[in-house]
Amino acid sequence: MLKVLVAESETVEEREARRAHAGKSAGESYAATLRQLRPDAEITIVAPADDDAPHYSVEALRAFDAVFVTGSPLHVYDDTPEVTRQIAFMRRVFASTTPSFGSCAGLQLAVATAGGKVRRMPERMEAGIARRITPTEAGRAHPLLAGRAPSWDAPAIHGDEVEQLPDDATLLASNAVTTVQAAEIRHDGGVFWGVQYHPELAPGEIAVALRRQVPDLIEAGLASSEAAVLQRADELDALQAEPERRSLYWTLGIDREFAIEAHRRTELSNFLEWLG
Repeated sequence: MLKVLVAESETVEEREARRAHAGKSAGESYAATLRQLRPDAEITIVAPADDDAPHYSVEALRAFDAVFVTGSPLHVYDDTPEVTRQIAFMRRVFASTTPSFGSCAGLQLAVATAGGKVRRMPERMEAGIARRITPTEAGRAHPLLAGRAPSWDAPAIHGDEVEQLPDDATLLASNAVTTVQAAEIRHDGGVFWGVQYHPELAPGEIAVALRRQVPDLIEAGLASSEAAVLQRADELDALQAEPERRSLYWTLGIDREFAIEAHRRTELSNFLEWLG
């Protein structure tokens, strides 16, 4: 039986806000996806940002087969107690040598912990669909991206990005918006695989995120009006309900790499297969 730890990078307030809008916190969404992929998995959820979260020592972390780090509105460059606690947690994950995987802020947390740099994206966001993600030469040979098309689209919503990878990291995929879309990080004996996008999320969950961030999307120039954002969110909801609907492929400018659940989850499936 696979024993995994899901680390929520959300604060208490962010978890409650996401539950109110999407029905689940980021960690609960991640756990639900993992249960679908590995019904035999024993999953524990922890929130390292909380000051009263259970403390997992290096030895305790070694009892898990893997650690998954979720996305969140976390800014890892902020000097806050919540960020400090999460970086301390990630240091212990690396030191435990337990393999780890992260999406979005999870990737950024691993980068910052290992000595890289994260920044607010200059004058832009990536929201809804990350377009034309393309593997590097190293990425084409890496098991994280096994089975991926020569380029693909993925669910995404972020205003921060990796500015500089840490030492002993390998860039695996990029696109025109964000240089670091996928990477492997080796640090202090541990191995982390991460992506800037969200293989764990369904289109409907991205739709919820878009509706929550209407002012940010308009300010970033990604949409001209609230109506335009809501239309895109409705289209993503429709895609979740009818993933084979070809008219939505045309409207959204996507293919099956984004529309079909098994393709969206490629990186998670590959990581789980790599674990054995």
